[in-house]
Amino acid sequence: MAAITEIPGPKGLPLLGSALDLRRDSLDVFLRARRDHGDVVRLSAGPPGARTVLHCVFSPEGVQQILASQAANFRKDNQFYEELRRSAGNGLLTAQDADYLRQRRLIQPLFTKRQVDSYATAVTLEADGTVERWRDAAGGVVDVVREMDRLALRTVSRILFGADVEAAVDVIHDNFPVVSEYVTRRGFSPVNPPRSWPLPSNRRAEAASQAVYAVCDRIIAERRAAEATAAAASAGTASAEGDDLLSLLSRASSEQDGSLDAAELRDQVLVFLVAGHETTATSMAFALHLLACHPEAQKRAHEEADRLPSGRAPSAADLDELPYLTRVLKEAMRLYPAAPVVGRRSVGAAEVDGHLIPAGADVLVLPWVTHRHPDLWDEPERFDPDRFTPEREAARHRYAWFPFGGGPRACIGQHFSMLESVLALAALLRSYELEAVDTEVPLTAGITLQATGPARVRLRARG
Repeated sequence: MAAITEIPGPKGLPLLGSALDLRRDSLDVFLRARRDHGDVVRLSAGPPGARTVLHCVFSPEGVQQILASQAANFRKDNQFYEELRRSAGNGLLTAQDADYLRQRRLIQPLFTKRQVDSYATAVTLEADGTVERWRDAAGGVVDVVREMDRLALRTVSRILFGADVEAAVDVIHDNFPVVSEYVTRRGFSPVNPPRSWPLPSNRRAEAASQAVYAVCDRIIAERRAAEATAAAASAGTASAEGDDLLSLLSRASSEQDGSLDAAELRDQVLVFLVAGHETTATSMAFALHLLACHPEAQKRAHEEADRLPSGRAPSAADLDELPYLTRVLKEAMRLYPAAPVVGRRSVGAAEVDGHLIPAGADVLVLPWVTHRHPDLWDEPERFDPDRFTPEREAARHRYAWFPFGGGPRACIGQHFSMLESVLALAALLRSYELEAVDTEVPLTAGITLQATGPARVRLRARG
């Protein structure tokens, strides 16, 4: 059968297409597009002459083609990734071709299961700090979106910088939201003024980027100087090498790929600070929110966490003892995927799920929509962690659920994200019962899924 060349989609307004709807609620636009037009949909936005055309793919078969089987034809060449590169560097998230392959080969050994399991102590240390801090929560109420952002940022900072954790947290927390909003707005706008123009938005974003760069550069420089001094002092005796992720990154090398220079090292640190905390924070926050809204599921999670050995923090070895909490997390990532929209640009024309995608097309795959596809999920809006029993997972298409992407660009940190989230949630649930104050949380799609309002819960200390 010949590929369908006329891809269906909403007509939108005569002059602006779907631009206003996308600005108002892009996630709902994508859901309605699949419902009304099928699994491959064409959306146009913006005025004639500056119009963006988006080819949206919702079926798991189509997602697999774009992310895996035809990945070489669908690259990170679109406007969004270009804006992200200019604001956050050319690290593992944004690099391509030889740069990406070299970086991945150098960094992959730092994300083996054994190495990641060694980060569990930092996870539980920060989770226990959150448990203690919550004892003083005003009125016994906390916003889990804000709290999990803080917990995840402190955790990844501790893993990266060791004892220097405090140096980066406030700077990243204060400045990266400015960068994120700027990149998102420019990444999806049909027309942008040059970054060099002295506009307030350009100045704010540049100042925020430089503040983030500066703290990373300073920590890296201080660490390298300290290690050089320690190495000289201990020459011929014991090793002076540190074991935090920054130290491991700075020592990563091979005969084939050399090592990371100062700029490359900073770019990788930025990737792990930003991508490594925002995505995990989103997953943990909505897992807590969903448990607070579903007391029976929370009871099962409490019972499971309580079966862990008392008197010590959860460890990587306990992960297999928390299958229900793992299913809760996976279901939270289905309903609230941290990366709800994933973009690529086609190099050449390609057939995707029976439709012809033209060369040079902007293509989106959308976990937000595929994770709610009624052909894949019964009652897709219902919270049901048991969708992720081993038997039910094995029966589904590999790309029915893809919060970590897939193919050659799959997230290198997915095991770390799962380890951090499950262990942190277990530590929090051993200490508290949660009651939802906010049952609905307004959302928008930025670099990651963003809550635009609070997700508050009332805490009750457990014995």
